Amino acid sequence: MPMMPSTPAFILSVTLACLLALNPARATEVLPEAAAEVAEGEAAEAETPEGLRIIDAAEVDPVDFIWEWRILAVMADTPNDPAYIRQMRSIADRADDLYERDVVVITDTDRNSGSALRQMLRPRGFMLAIIDKDGEVKQRRPAPRSIRELNAVIDRFPLRRQEMLERAPSGRD
Repeated sequence: MPMMPSTPAFILSVTLACLLALNPARATEVLPEAAAEVAEGEAAEAETPEGLRIIDAAEVDPVDFIWEWRILAVMADTPNDPAYIRQMRSIADRADDLYERDVVVITDTDRNSGSALRQMLRPRGFMLAIIDKDGEVKQRRPAPRSIRELNAVIDRFPLRRQEMLERAPSGRD
């Protein structure tokens, strides 16, 4: 079983991200030790390829993931967007479900970033998009979705059905 991001460093990083989104100055005053621990935890996570990856869109090109990973794009005009915060909490709570489906989460919370993902999807405000391994945008939504809903959508993709058959040919795990 792969190591899931329910580690203290991951939980602290999500907490710190939420605090930074709500009040950047206060978050760094309140959690300086947590920020250091998160940095150490992120360095350790970067060494291991296991677990759900959450990547900033400015750092990657979506084309790099074709045929290897599905992309769950979570985009907003600001990290303070309540829909963005709610979606990221939902992702953190059920990260193992997404990892099992070969999903990488790419976020973009700067409307002026000009990232390749932002240019491709052209979001207006909050947007959630699922891009399958073939690079095709399968679904776009203007509101957060539960991981259960996202899993159901992904499990209906032809490529995902094929993967499930290859992993459990008899239909059993």
